Amino acid sequence: MQAEIITIGDEILIGQIVDTNSAWMATELNKIGVSVNRITSISDTKDAIISSMEEAMSRVDVILMTGGLGPTNDDITKKTLSDYFGCELVQDEGLYAKIEERLSGYKIGMNTLNADQALVPRGARIIPNDFGTAACMWFTKNNKHVISMPGVPFEMKNIMKFQILPKISAEFNCPHILHQTVMVQGIGESVLAVKLQDWEANLPSVVKLAYLPSPGVVRLRLSLIGDDENELKAIVETQLLGLKALLGDHIFAFDDEKIEHVIANLLLDRKMTVSTAESCTGGNMAHIFTSMAGSSAYFKGSVVAYSNEVKANVLGVNPASLEEFGAVSQQVVEQMATGACKVLGTDYSIATSGIAGPDGGTEEKPVGTVWIAVAFKGGVVSEKFAFSKERSRNIRVASLAGFNMLRKLMVEH
Repeated sequence: MQAEIITIGDEILIGQIVDTNSAWMATELNKIGVSVNRITSISDTKDAIISSMEEAMSRVDVILMTGGLGPTNDDITKKTLSDYFGCELVQDEGLYAKIEERLSGYKIGMNTLNADQALVPRGARIIPNDFGTAACMWFTKNNKHVISMPGVPFEMKNIMKFQILPKISAEFNCPHILHQTVMVQGIGESVLAVKLQDWEANLPSVVKLAYLPSPGVVRLRLSLIGDDENELKAIVETQLLGLKALLGDHIFAFDDEKIEHVIANLLLDRKMTVSTAESCTGGNMAHIFTSMAGSSAYFKGSVVAYSNEVKANVLGVNPASLEEFGAVSQQVVEQMATGACKVLGTDYSIATSGIAGPDGGTEEKPVGTVWIAVAFKGGVVSEKFAFSKERSRNIRVASLAGFNMLRKLMVEH
């Protein structure tokens, strides 16, 4: 079964707000076997609402619309849909009483605009909104279903979760939709595609593969649609075995999980701790760690050693190493990592030193050159990377590379 989502609001089109509703709705619809064919954002005009709805009705059977149901004069969705479907607007006394009660709780009197919220289209299914004044409306014509909901995310999500999704599941014969995400680090999209070429060519026809790249990480998504959920799961398991054989430790998760969460779970399970010694990443790894709730159980602290003086005086890097090899070197970054382990008293430490850009590079060490080391009680490992010329991207990718080095080290030991 397929559906389309239409979001109404000039505020979306001018970039004043981001349409988070559609992404959430699409995710929840997929869970009950409804595929989203298209997502459209339109302006608050009658012509835009009608034309986009008619186009959607020519393609799918269910259209979900959000926005334009507020009490102000610029919210015209209810009137437009009522006219289009030939439904007279009549006052719903029960809804009027609920609106009056809600407003009294805020010590606001009922005015004309609020009273108009109790007007509902005769002949449409009216679905109550327990978290706002705008009711949800479900119109049906020629076996096409148009469901109009408020655009306020909190209101829409509750109506969808407790009203719309259960009704769609009960009234339509929906197949099973299965998505399996595989998180890959340390190998670029194009290289990955070549590596998986034969495996991809032999995928069963029911499996659709998508590459979803982001700085430092590629998500592989396997999507399947069918009537037998157990059969779909068995197909996925077989394909994952092939992926594991091809990609090995480049895979860090089999769900849409961030690498820092994987590391956090490893550290918590082993009751171990980590610290960071950061030069070119400037505390970004520490920021990522401390953005996770409960990180105080395994993350002890960071030294942002941006200058050579801090590298030497705080982390104990040998000044002779800095002089002979430079700050961006294997020798220095390894001493930074072991120094952080000692100073901060942790089981592991990740250190970075590099040239983030956009300037500061040399012929020998161009912009994007980064050395990363991970120290542990049994020693230290390090690796040299060549990233891009874009500063913020280099900081992000270097942080993820450091996390992945720690993850692989922990898995191996």
